[in-house]
Amino acid sequence: MPHPTFTIVYLAGLVTGCGIRAVYARRRKNARDRRFTITEGVLLGLAGVGLQIVPLVYVCGPWLDFADYGLPVPLAVAAGSVGTILFAAALWLLWRAHVDLGRNWSALVEIQAEHTLVTGGVYRRIRHPMYAAHWLWAIAQALLLQNWIAGGSFIVSFLPLYLLRVPREERAMLDHFGDAYRQYTAHTGRMWPRRRGRE
Repeated sequence: MPHPTFTIVYLAGLVTGCGIRAVYARRRKNARDRRFTITEGVLLGLAGVGLQIVPLVYVCGPWLDFADYGLPVPLAVAAGSVGTILFAAALWLLWRAHVDLGRNWSALVEIQAEHTLVTGGVYRRIRHPMYAAHWLWAIAQALLLQNWIAGGSFIVSFLPLYLLRVPREERAMLDHFGDAYRQYTAHTGRMWPRRRGRE
């Protein structure tokens, strides 16, 4: 089982992250151009399992304890401490991205009615801060829950969704905003700021 302190950190982060999403999900507008597929739905579900279900099974009972990996105490504490910092950064970035995106946000690949191209706030430097936040979350989960299955479940389950969604989202933005989005992509990175003409 994880250290009680890191369990509390993980659970607090999970509740906070789900709370951020719940608040902004209520503010959505009607979609004008929805590009949802069954594959996307399946991958969203799998990512949710890796993000919530598997870790909660681990935290709430002994069923996955066989996959714990033993670290020396100083190393375990260091890993958990780094995980705590990354989780805090992930939650801040997730919240800030929602604030900056406002009512343009959707959990699905879709263009909202009256959709605007957001290029300010965290979007001034990166195009997909929410995905960056989820990658930070996935790494933090692996460091906080020192278990091969529960710790790594979000990394494994999120990767296929990320690989599917990012190109589809960028295609939708290009279709809707055209040259304005091309110009925006020329000076921004996908998940970290572009430097010297590269992502």
